[in-house]
Amino acid sequence: MLTIAVDAMGGDHAPQSEVSGAIQAARSLGVKIVLVGREEIVHRELEAHGGWEADLISVRHASEYITMEDSAAKAVRNKKDSSIRVASRLVREGVAQGLVSAGNTGAVMATAKMVQGMIRGVGRPALASVFPTMKGTPTVILDVGANVDSDPHMLAQFAVMGDIYSRVIFHTARPRVALLSIGEEEHKGNELTKAAIPLLKSLSLNFIGNVEGRDLFTGAADVIVCDGFVGNVALKVSEGVADVLKHMLHDALARTVTRKMGYLLSRSAYTDFKKRIDYSEFGGAPLLGVRGVCIICHGRSNSNAIKNAIRVAREFAAGQINREIEDELGGGVLAAEA
Repeated sequence: MLTIAVDAMGGDHAPQSEVSGAIQAARSLGVKIVLVGREEIVHRELEAHGGWEADLISVRHASEYITMEDSAAKAVRNKKDSSIRVASRLVREGVAQGLVSAGNTGAVMATAKMVQGMIRGVGRPALASVFPTMKGTPTVILDVGANVDSDPHMLAQFAVMGDIYSRVIFHTARPRVALLSIGEEEHKGNELTKAAIPLLKSLSLNFIGNVEGRDLFTGAADVIVCDGFVGNVALKVSEGVADVLKHMLHDALARTVTRKMGYLLSRSAYTDFKKRIDYSEFGGAPLLGVRGVCIICHGRSNSNAIKNAIRVAREFAAGQINREIEDELGGGVLAAEA
């Protein structure tokens, strides 16, 4: 049985969401969980939930935690007994096979890279996010924030890691890999995208060329590669649009639907729509390229998001994704220099 360490002190609603999500995961996913944080606070929250799976959930004390307001670099250096650092050490030591945190994203990434280390051959980690599409199939977007600046070599490594992630987690037989740009034509884009195309073409991937921002949700590609600056903007804009659409649709239904049966049918459709675009259904974003498994969640993650992030961590570890990444990038032209 796999073990996942959960940073119980990281999110906006910690430790309530983390503890509740851990209990749900223990009951439904067949996984052991170590909740990492201030022992008395975490135990108090567990007791508030009454009957919880004591044989599947344990607590590891960490005297400190990193807040959203903390400088990531300073906190990583100074808070050496933070909940995220203790959780990351558990992965490094093999006590846990993965970690989940809804804490300070910069601090989580820096800690995972420093404590767990990088997979052989990988130059920079990439944060991957899953977007829902009109076709009903997920699209993996990376990088969505781990690297503000990237070079063509990094984009090629991201493409390989995204291809592996799509194959293992979503069982896509031969993922269509695309490069995010401002036009489908190869001559369009900036210097980075133009330089990356020949390298991407040289790989044994199903590279289909450029896609535009509108294709993030069409299902035109299974994996879309971009630098972290562009990817993070795309992610945040998409989250904002999704929230606006949910509220606008809800208000429209409340104002226009008068017949009871029509309202119930429309309400059912709205619920289905809301679920399809709800980030909590996809869990968190994996930090690809680090040893072990690191899943980073939204700071505002609820218990459902935490539960699904634990599910993703379990699937990631069980699927031996890191072994495949090392096999692909540990040698050859794309291997990072030592």
